[in-house]
Amino acid sequence: MALIYSWGPWALALLSAVVARAIFRRYWTSIGDVPGPLLASFSSLWQVMQILKGHTELETIRLHRQHGYFVRIAPNEVSVSHPDAVRQLLHAQIAKGPWYAILSLPDYRYVNQMSELDPQQHIRKQRNIASGYALSNIIQHEPHFDAILRLLTARLNGFCKSADPVELDRWFTFFAFDAVGEVIFSKSFGFLEQGKDVRDAIANQRLLAPYAAIMGYYCWFHNLTLGNPLLSRLGIQPSSHIFDTCIAAIDARKKNPAKRNDMMQKWLDTRTKYPDRMEEVEIFATAVGTLGAGGDTVSATIQALFYLLIRHPGYMIRLQAELDVAQARGELSLIVQYSEAQRLPFLQACIKETYRFHTAVGLGLPRVVPTGGITINGRFFAEGTVLSVNPWVIHRNPNLFGKDCDNFNPDRWLQKETDQMNAFLIHVCIPFFSLIPSKGFLVTIFLSQWGAGYNACPGRNFAQFEISKLAATLFRDYDIEQINPKQEWTWNNHFICVPYGWPCRIRHRSK
Repeated sequence: MALIYSWGPWALALLSAVVARAIFRRYWTSIGDVPGPLLASFSSLWQVMQILKGHTELETIRLHRQHGYFVRIAPNEVSVSHPDAVRQLLHAQIAKGPWYAILSLPDYRYVNQMSELDPQQHIRKQRNIASGYALSNIIQHEPHFDAILRLLTARLNGFCKSADPVELDRWFTFFAFDAVGEVIFSKSFGFLEQGKDVRDAIANQRLLAPYAAIMGYYCWFHNLTLGNPLLSRLGIQPSSHIFDTCIAAIDARKKNPAKRNDMMQKWLDTRTKYPDRMEEVEIFATAVGTLGAGGDTVSATIQALFYLLIRHPGYMIRLQAELDVAQARGELSLIVQYSEAQRLPFLQACIKETYRFHTAVGLGLPRVVPTGGITINGRFFAEGTVLSVNPWVIHRNPNLFGKDCDNFNPDRWLQKETDQMNAFLIHVCIPFFSLIPSKGFLVTIFLSQWGAGYNACPGRNFAQFEISKLAATLFRDYDIEQINPKQEWTWNNHFICVPYGWPCRIRHRSK
């Protein structure tokens, strides 16, 4: 009893300090007047709770529709939905929020383009790796990509013959990871060939997704645990298969004089030409970051495209009619080529609407207000405040995308006036980033969906290449329907919104 009594004053003092800190955070800060959830005003636990619930994007949309352009979502973070934020935050060369540091893979020593917070270092690093992402370079690898796509169709043909249910989410994920491995260093993971998740690499990555999303707010703890270099050296991290594949590919490339001019070779050539500008660790960080996340972002988009068209059969009929006409004219190859797919306007409209309707990244993209502060729509934010833009919130703005912005409608992209929508279409392919001109928004049809400003995504070329070819080939050759048309898919927003749980039947289309 005496011990309990002696601790009483200390416990009371600690409780008082916690309460005082919460009150200070809630009211005596420069953003104390910004509306939002009470818990968010004094703790990051609100963000953690939304991640655990799995749909931060929907709750953020609801809050903005309730409160307007500015919603406080953390003690020092405000979510901004005003259209000017795209230009003032995402296009500007300002530091990214500290959350991004969690994306250094496999540990904090390997800072890639996504986890680099400093804009000048980011630009320097992207200049070193940009050559690999050029469309002209990617197109050179189209025959190798076609081989991966043929392997996928062989697997699907087996389901056509057996009439067994097919989990397209699994096979599209296998395809996306194998394809990105082939283009980066001419070596797929073998997921399609073996027909399984090799060494549970993808499953482990999915299990780690909520951990990473949450630990982004507590990076100091991550760096002591799964982000500790000791685990990398021992090779016991959950995604070690991805890391081992990268290391083996880099080592083999150095010893192999007969090399393909893939992305890895482009990066190694840059390293050889500019050894003082590019460190070898940057090559490994870029490769691991690309493989570790690029597969899921592309898989999420491919799944969304197929699911949304299955759920809207009128649009699927129109797409297949467009493909049938092109096929009858002899304009499509056995494996549809990228140049052929680009000439299919309704296909491209469907892809673009998928980028908008189910954006692969569902959390806010945080930026730190620079020296001198920043004013958005007449509201001043002081230096050091974190301002974030959630792509889902922007894409559900009826003033930008029309009154039917909550509906899937590819026809919106076939209108004559689409410049405004192009300017505010944000699709973030998280491992890839580049520098684009700072004047205005984006000019070419698919440039705008891959981030913005110095963080825009050069990987847009490969992703657009990959999605266009796969969609054109599969929708031309197969009829796909859900086993239970009333069953909606499932997905959770752990930064990347990867769906699952929509089993289908697939059969060959009549020629």
